[in-house]
Amino acid sequence: MLSFTPTTALVLLHKNLNSCRCSSSSLQEIEKKSTSSYEERRRSSDSEAYGPVAFPPIRAAKRVVLVRHGQSTWNEEGRIQGSSNFSVLTNKGEAQADTSRQMLVDDSFHVCFSSPLIRSKRTAQIIWGTRMEEIITDPDLREIDLYSFQGLLKHEGKAKFGAAFHQWQVDAANFNIDGHYPVRELWARARSCWTRILTHESTSVLVVAHNAVNQALVATAIGLGTEYFRILLQSNCGVSVLDFAPGAEGGSPHICLNRLNQTPGSPVAAGSFGGRKTNKRIILVSHGSTQSTKEANFPSCGDQPMNMLGIIQSQKTAELLLDLNVSSICSSPKIASAETATAISKVQEAADCLGVDCVPRYIELKQLEDLDVEDIFQKSKKGANEVPTLQPGWLNGFEDEVIAAVWDQSGKAWQLLVNELFDESKPEKVVVAVGHPALHIALMGHCLDLTKEWMGSFHLDEGSISVIDFPDGPSGRGVVRCINYTAHLGRWSIPITRSSVDDEEY
Repeated sequence: MLSFTPTTALVLLHKNLNSCRCSSSSLQEIEKKSTSSYEERRRSSDSEAYGPVAFPPIRAAKRVVLVRHGQSTWNEEGRIQGSSNFSVLTNKGEAQADTSRQMLVDDSFHVCFSSPLIRSKRTAQIIWGTRMEEIITDPDLREIDLYSFQGLLKHEGKAKFGAAFHQWQVDAANFNIDGHYPVRELWARARSCWTRILTHESTSVLVVAHNAVNQALVATAIGLGTEYFRILLQSNCGVSVLDFAPGAEGGSPHICLNRLNQTPGSPVAAGSFGGRKTNKRIILVSHGSTQSTKEANFPSCGDQPMNMLGIIQSQKTAELLLDLNVSSICSSPKIASAETATAISKVQEAADCLGVDCVPRYIELKQLEDLDVEDIFQKSKKGANEVPTLQPGWLNGFEDEVIAAVWDQSGKAWQLLVNELFDESKPEKVVVAVGHPALHIALMGHCLDLTKEWMGSFHLDEGSISVIDFPDGPSGRGVVRCINYTAHLGRWSIPITRSSVDDEEY
């Protein structure tokens, strides 16, 4: 395994970023090419350069799976890596990559795109395993270029660069160093990558890269600008999935974020953001499966008891949340949501009673009418058999007035949850919200300050959880730790991969 002492690495790094070499090409040439492309984009308006753009049309459905590399030596040291190529995977990083390999072992990937940097190439090799197809190295998939910051410990960056380092932490989209805007350059590179990925003939694509570039790939795919940097979390070896469906009349494809940050470890473990720890969290839990899920195209009958699968899902979710000190559980009054909420509360209340002289703690259960959106769908003009299936983009099949009604009601529900979370009676608080997947899609839209038009850009499965952290208080934007996480369900989960039959039906 390659290794560098911190002192040696810093000396090399501080000479010049251009002294860094990828295994297959010079970063000097890479940066020159990237900067040239970036400057061309800068000649147009910012809205044209960084706003939503049209992607090349596709002829068949395409699934793209993004994976961040495993823990690296510089991750472990707390060094700013950027596009430097000195760090390698730790033993933990190798194990994380193997866990991701197992998560994706049944997927018949047709091609793998990888960053040229050692830590990502090694992760790609572990996940790719014995597949015979060549791994395509794309220099634009390298990590964000951070120039003079690279190689510094975070406290060194703060001491040496002061205001610039502070801007990097709190206003990364406008962060400027050495005459560059790194996040803006990154967004331009991500768009360039998408063109090559989507025009490749493969319909199942693996992409192995880095934290920042994977954030940029997700954001640019669904049309979010540079202000969303650090909002869509990417953990070491976290898996994110994007589905692309052919657009109407050969236009730009419809794009749906199927999963975000399916991690090898627990998605509810404590985390920090730019050095700021969070103590406020909302966990969105989609209720467990009901019998109607099997009988209807759309799981809009949450007012039925859960079936055996739903009961298992609710218990698995309760176990996942066991180590959290949940403050309150808010649920839709529908039966399936109420049953899921009760299962979680029982496990929480028993968690502190595993000793001899313990006293069970009380978890407040609230049923909120604004968390129930199923009646809106039931009142729509569509009959039960005409409702679209719960597939990526399924909300696009409903009338505009139905989507608008769901959006408006979910806005009220979001405000209730935020008020519940920031009740000053508790400095640390975790609020669990249980409801229908459609509700949670809308809630995430409100969290991200989107509009109802984005609701078709997300997908959730029954029994899944999505986690939103608030490191900057009630006035700050929530950080999405994961979306549609189902690994805790084990053999009862919806797999990340899908069969060839599903590919044909999608």
